[in-house]
Amino acid sequence: MKTRIASIEEVRESFHGQGYICNDEIATAVFLAAQLRKPILVEGPPGVGKTELAKASAAFLEAPLIRLQCYEGLDEAKALYEWKYGKQLLYTQLLKDKLGDLLGNADTLEACMERLADFGDAFYSDMFLEPRPLLQALRADEAPVLLIDEIDKADQEFEAFLLELLSDYQISIPELGTVTARNEPLVFLTSNNTRELSDALKRRCLHLYIPYPDLRLEQQIIAARVPEVSASLRRQLTTFVSRLREMDLKKQPAVSETIDWARALVLMHADTLTPAQVESTLRLLLKYEEDLVTARADLHRLLKD
Repeated sequence: MKTRIASIEEVRESFHGQGYICNDEIATAVFLAAQLRKPILVEGPPGVGKTELAKASAAFLEAPLIRLQCYEGLDEAKALYEWKYGKQLLYTQLLKDKLGDLLGNADTLEACMERLADFGDAFYSDMFLEPRPLLQALRADEAPVLLIDEIDKADQEFEAFLLELLSDYQISIPELGTVTARNEPLVFLTSNNTRELSDALKRRCLHLYIPYPDLRLEQQIIAARVPEVSASLRRQLTTFVSRLREMDLKKQPAVSETIDWARALVLMHADTLTPAQVESTLRLLLKYEEDLVTARADLHRLLKD
């Protein structure tokens, strides 16, 4: 991982070069997190670039990205490690076949136990351990960027389990003891605010909230990601999306959906927004039928210059 970051401007320029257009607040948060070696909790509505921020940071820091996708019911076994039960069963069968040779001339129970003890507790050793994302991050030879995506979808018990990792970069495994990071990862946690996170977790992290971009920033994003769009069409479509987000919809259009819409308009050789084009492509922005009905009823105002 890159160890020296000259300035916040260096972060922003790297992101810009990757097509990730951000404001000063985002660049500053990443700069501080990397310098202070603190986890960063990124909150905001879906589709504003929280996951992409971790990817852009990994590219900027020249570090591998390890991702843990959270979901309801996620537990330590899926996030940290699993035992390879199939190999353990095979090992048991082999041990059974070779037991006579291993015990040799031991003729008492105590002698047999001592002889077996000489082989150690192989069942719970690295040989049978399957590392999952958290353990992979702690054991990485090079400091990685660890993305714990959508932590708000995980249960509160799993959130509590993460506290040791976030504060001390270590995890306790009952069979192996405490595993400390060989190289401290830069941790990103993202949340769509579907539930309130604990104060204990927030206390261990720098906090960043990414809202929907304003008109100027979203035009810059479209210019970077879909450069084929003309300046006038870029202004029209971002204004249209901005007005959509002011409406009472079940789901607001995400930035990623604005980008998809812009790409679709380019494929349709559009140089200006017309009611017919919007009608035929509106599903790229709105994913619920009731939202489509609401938007179509207000199409004249949404398209007004």
